[in-house]
Amino acid sequence: MTGVTLPFSCKCGTVHGTLDDITPSAGTQLQCQCDDCRRSVIWLGQPDPGIDGVRYYQTTPSRVSFDTGPLAAFTWKNAKLIRWYARCCNTPLFNTLNSPKWAFASLNTAALKDPSALGDVKARAFIPKDNGKRSHEKMGVFIWGFAKRIIGARLSGSWRKTPFFNASGDPVAPVQALTHTDRYTAGL
Repeated sequence: MTGVTLPFSCKCGTVHGTLDDITPSAGTQLQCQCDDCRRSVIWLGQPDPGIDGVRYYQTTPSRVSFDTGPLAAFTWKNAKLIRWYARCCNTPLFNTLNSPKWAFASLNTAALKDPSALGDVKARAFIPKDNGKRSHEKMGVFIWGFAKRIIGARLSGSWRKTPFFNASGDPVAPVQALTHTDRYTAGL
């Protein structure tokens, strides 16, 4: 089955690229309602996504290509998760893990003109409950897709094809490590 090519871009249009060969099995759409995902968007100066959280399309880096634009990156709380954004206008774009060997790229679907091509949200994370706790919905679908894609990329060698890391395995942009204080200046 041949997939579609979906263009993405930052708000000002300076950073743009494509998700390539996207099919229903090429990724999983996830809605994350955790405070960290919301705070990262707010820290970048973007509008608060609210209690509905942030939607991501999780796939492999080999399906991501950039045509142009300056990327920047940061981590906070968990140094293994790198949050990539457009340096020109602070648009959040992708999350990856801190090594290309973990073939994982999660696009913030707000960067797509038409996210409907991705289909329905398959899993929800950190859903607030009335008792103040959080729950998850259909996380098995997310975990299975995550594991299947990473293992497939390791076996095929496609993990080496990534726009986020150079041939030495280093991030293509400096990764700013934000502090606990930075995290809380994002409000909420």
